[in-house]
Amino acid sequence: MPGRSPIGGDAELRSPSRRAVLRVAGGATVLPLSGCLGLGGGGGIEAESLPDRGDAAALADVESFPNEGVDHVPAGTEVEYGIRPPTSGNHYAGTVRAGFYEEPRSRGELVHTLEHGAVVVYYDPDELTEEARGSLRAWANNHAGTWRSIVVAPYDYDGPEAPYTLTAWQHMLRMEEYDAEVVRAFCAEFLGRGPENPVR
Repeated sequence: MPGRSPIGGDAELRSPSRRAVLRVAGGATVLPLSGCLGLGGGGGIEAESLPDRGDAAALADVESFPNEGVDHVPAGTEVEYGIRPPTSGNHYAGTVRAGFYEEPRSRGELVHTLEHGAVVVYYDPDELTEEARGSLRAWANNHAGTWRSIVVAPYDYDGPEAPYTLTAWQHMLRMEEYDAEVVRAFCAEFLGRGPENPVR
């Protein structure tokens, strides 16, 4: 929503004065470490402030789905989701913290995390490139607010339709090749705009 201030602990709101620096011996050169060596959570597109909306061309293939439910059910309850991976539906009370995960997370908690305004990125471990791993880890590290987090996790089912799938509440975008600009556009459009407590 235009005019609203972002809230939460996202790195995009941090002061540049918090950046670590490297002082080169014998000189006065100071370099931000976040821009060096591909350190997770560092600089680059992943740490830039998001625009209010995503680029329409990058979002041309976004799919939208009906709401499958918003009720909390006891943890462990089997919930059938009509969309794979799910973009809405009944879910557990718990959520998944922002981060890059090597093991699948609970679908019931991931769906609740989407309701909180998160973007959940699924990846196929067999297709994950080192470039994508570093970039996705940085996205998750730089966007960790309770109501605007990024969670990255492997698919928890066989035969994913694409190597990477971006999900938000009722929205999905599949990527055949990793593209950080597309991730940025998707997050600009949907991050922090979940139905439970929109903060953007």
